[in-house]
Parts: sequence; structure tokens; C-alpha cells
Amino acid sequence: MPQHTPDAVDVFAWIDEAERARERAGLVRTLRPRAASSPLLDLASNDYLGLSRHPETVTGAREAAELWGAGATGSRLVTGTTELHAELERELADFCGFEAALVLSSGYAANLAAVTALSDRGTLVVSDAGNHASIVDGCRLSRAETAVIPHADPDGARKTLAAHDGRALLVSDSVFSVDGDAAPLAGYAAAARDEGAALLVDDAHGLGVLGEGGRGALHAAGLAGGPGVVATLTLSKSLGSQGGAVLGPAKVIRHLVNTARTFIFDTGLAPAAAGAALASLRLLRREPERAGLAREVAAQLYGRLTASGLTAARPDAAVVSVRAPSASAALRWAADCREAGLSVGCFRPPSVPDGISRLRLTARADLTGDEINRAVETILRTAPAGATD
Repeated sequence: MPQHTPDAVDVFAWIDEAERARERAGLVRTLRPRAASSPLLDLASNDYLGLSRHPETVTGAREAAELWGAGATGSRLVTGTTELHAELERELADFCGFEAALVLSSGYAANLAAVTALSDRGTLVVSDAGNHASIVDGCRLSRAETAVIPHADPDGARKTLAAHDGRALLVSDSVFSVDGDAAPLAGYAAAARDEGAALLVDDAHGLGVLGEGGRGALHAAGLAGGPGVVATLTLSKSLGSQGGAVLGPAKVIRHLVNTARTFIFDTGLAPAAAGAALASLRLLRREPERAGLAREVAAQLYGRLTASGLTAARPDAAVVSVRAPSASAALRWAADCREAGLSVGCFRPPSVPDGISRLRLTARADLTGDEINRAVETILRTAPAGATD
């Protein structure tokens, strides 16, 4: 048993006040373990194409675990690279239109790898204000000079890049996770090209939803495979698995293998996750219509909720963001939806860049008309005072 000194100072006493401050602001977060099956209608997960439980995805995971074992057994440079990992990388690159790909343990790790490996103290990193936390953390860890430009502002990116003499990297989400709006990729690409900068785009919310057959936002914009373009993505959303990847020119991928710390020092992606992602990717190739279905469901949710007086951001992909009057109201709204049988996301500060709390709904390609009706009716019935116009 640990020994306690009676007069010892509580070195974590500061946590008590931090907890009280979170409670006063309505920003307490708690874990809610879910059961293997649930009666709740799911509009909270990022399973955009409904593939996480698809028989082919599950079979891919099971067969990979049976063949390769439960874990990768080591870092990718030691024992953690299997033939399955290499196969997944080849097919991801081919599907998305890039020369090469590198699979990591998460999308978060992929963004840290790409930002830190493609910048240093002499580099200017220009980052959209709406970028995901993993990009923000990558900028901090890179030790590069970072300039945060206003959200979706190609002119701001161009002016910032033009004022810098030296290596530069422009980085943006393709679809922003809070409001579901798409980045001005054409404008960002033109600014990067004209000013001699590299362009790094996190396509976590574009893969499987945007582009021909779900090939992603960069493919849709005609930018995939460009010599100055690098993409990151996650395997945990549209592909229903887990993990992340960096895609780009082969020399960029070779550079990451030799320099990216979240690749070099992390255990490789578990074979089951790689197998599941590969199975989902092949399924998406055969059923490209799933991408359009996810967008159609998002458009229906947005149209019906805004027609009823709620304020929501027009979705460019599969995320529908509905504004709440306050953080505490958003939390209560999400809880009321849950009690009524509907699971929705609840985004509050610091997860939202503008400080405005939201319900975050994720459209799924496999939602039926009856399920969409049920979701809309539940959200409207439980809406707090001040949520409607």
C-alpha cells in the first residue's frame, strides 16, 4: 500500500478549482462507455458510410487478426510493417490519386508527422484558423514560425506567404470538423503555387464523401498527385476502421519514414485495423454511390432543420452543425436527444474556434427515410429556448 505523509501538501489541489471552473462554464466532459449494441439512433459517430459494422469490414478485421496476430508487435521500422500495411498503402494512394502513402496509428499522428516533418525553425507554416487540433499541435511541435490566417481566406494566405522569404507550408482541413464547411482549396492551391509553398490538406472528412466515388476533396479539386501537394486522412471515419495516413510524392513519403517521430517511435497500426480499412476501401470502389448518399442525407437534415427555424451551417460534406444558445444549453439539448433515443454530438469550447456551442450531426449513407424523420423530429422537439429564430 502507498504510504501517505499526514502533513503532505496536495500538489494537485489546483485541479479542484479547475474542475469547479469547468462546471460553472458548462464545459465538463465525461466518458460514457457504450454497449456493443444500442437502441439509440446514431448521428454522433463519424461512420459516414455505415461501414464500421459492415460484414466485409468486420471480416477484413477478423481475417487480418487471425493471420497476423492481435498487434503489430513493434514500430513500423522494426517489426510493425506487414505485407498488409504495404498493400493498404498502395491501394490508398491509387484510390486517392497520389504517388505514395504511409499508414500511421491515427489521423492525429498523421497530421503531427506531416506538419513536423515538412517544416523546421526556418519554415513559415500558414494555418487556417479553423484547422483541427492535431494540425495546431503539429504547428506547435514543429518549432516553425506559424501564422494563423482568418478562416477560409485565400487572399490572407497569399499575402502572408508573399511576405516571407524562405521555405513555407500552407496547411488546411479540406472539410472543417466543426461546421462541416469546405475549404477554398482552389484558392489555397493557387496561393501556394504562386508563392512557392507546399500545400498540406487534412482530408479526414472528405475521404469517402467528396470527389468521384468518395476519392476525397483533393481529387475533386483536381489537386491530387500534384508535386507540391500532400494529404493526410483518417481510416476511422468513412472507412469505419482506425488509423491514419499521409499521401503525396514518393520522396515526401520517404522523408517521413526517416524523420517523422510519430511514425518512427510509435507502434505500427494493428493488423485488424489495416485489414478492416482495406476491406472498406475495396467496398467503396465497388459501391461508389455511398459517397453521394451521405451528402444527400446531410442536405436533407440541414434543409428540414433550418426550415423549422434552427440555425445551421450549410454542409459541404456529411457534417451538419446546429447552433445552440449556450454551452449548458447544448449539453442539455444533447442529453434530451439521448433520452429520446437519438445520439448526437455536442461541441463546446475549446473545441469550437468561435466559442459558439453546437449540436454536431453526422449524416450516414445508410440512414433510412424513417430514421431521418425521427432524427429531425427529436431535435426539434427537444430544442431549448433561444435555439430557433
